[in-house]
Amino acid sequence: MEIINNLNERKHMNFPEPNEYAAYYSGYIKNIPPDANIIEYLENGRDALQSLISSIPEAKGIFSYAEGKWSIKEVFGHLADSERIFAYRALCIARKESKSLPGFEQDDYVREANFNNRSFQSFADELLHLRNSNISLFKSFNAAELLSRGVANNKEFSVRAFLYIIAGHEIHHLKILKEKYGI
Repeated sequence: MEIINNLNERKHMNFPEPNEYAAYYSGYIKNIPPDANIIEYLENGRDALQSLISSIPEAKGIFSYAEGKWSIKEVFGHLADSERIFAYRALCIARKESKSLPGFEQDDYVREANFNNRSFQSFADELLHLRNSNISLFKSFNAAELLSRGVANNKEFSVRAFLYIIAGHEIHHLKILKEKYGI
């Protein structure tokens, strides 16, 4: 598995070009430092997220900073849903799916999920397993698969763009948790 060694040994993978993802995601991708080893970045993010989740009292889980905003638990649920969807899209594109993959309406997903009825431990477990699985998935892709392109939500993406979107999306929401939720 040559790509495993390549991804682990390379100091960094080149950032995806702007034509490899929908413009909407550029803010997430810009959250990643230019010299980051993206796999190590995902591993470090996983560990930091585990620490953060374990530090939040269960009673604070349904807190939201304003009417109509997600609760803390809903933010974690959204992170899990989004990472799962982004990884699925990467897998489909790497496997040369010819159909456009569907979009998803994040607010509808959160509303239907009943995240507030779950424990923080359940989110910690899910996010840990999900991230480990996705790191293995991305390590399994060879160089050609990482550069593969396909369509999701009527926009063109490369597989490697999803590595950066997953990491940058997490950073985006962790900043919001810190700034707006006081975590």
